[in-house]
Amino acid sequence: MYYVSKPSQNHADRSPRVRMTGTQRREQLIEIGRAIFAERGYEAASIEEIAQRAQVSKPVVYEHFGGKEGLYAVVVDREMSTLMSMISASLTQNRSRIRVERVALALLTYVEERTDGFRILVRDSPVTAEEGTYSSLLNEAVRQVAHILAGDFSRRGFDPDLAPLYAQALVGMVATTATWWLDERSPSKEVVAAHLVNLCWNGLTHLEADPQLGTA
Repeated sequence: MYYVSKPSQNHADRSPRVRMTGTQRREQLIEIGRAIFAERGYEAASIEEIAQRAQVSKPVVYEHFGGKEGLYAVVVDREMSTLMSMISASLTQNRSRIRVERVALALLTYVEERTDGFRILVRDSPVTAEEGTYSSLLNEAVRQVAHILAGDFSRRGFDPDLAPLYAQALVGMVATTATWWLDERSPSKEVVAAHLVNLCWNGLTHLEADPQLGTA
């Protein structure tokens, strides 16, 4: 068990310590780490500040995560899982246009509801990190979108081998817009999603089977 002492004016007025289980302490440290990583980035964040905000000693943080990198990895893994589940759900239901709408809205909703998490994902990861980055998450989204587009292309007589190219373009457009909207927050996410779909869907609807660059 761990304890947190509440500050008081003197010993006689000191409030009883709040008992916290190991699981509760771990969750507290994850939330505090998440906030600090979002505020300062990985390099500027410190175990000292995380421990101070949690009102524990530095060894407690090391006991749970082994260090800053271990805590960061847990935070990123949770954010990746949350966002990927939202994107995956939007890609596996409904008709094609609805799926495009749901993907755009899922990412914007994540930005809106878990702003700290999104800020962490789009920042640079530790140099030792091999996976769990925003780019790897987007690559997974591209893979799923490419699979869907390949089926659509085949039905329409287009080359399904080009589906990954279009998937990169579509996911990149939505991801870049979401990063811009992170600070803008206007217009609303629903309006932004609608305009993204307007561009995506009308472009997909009027694709040329063999597009050529115009000549001068």
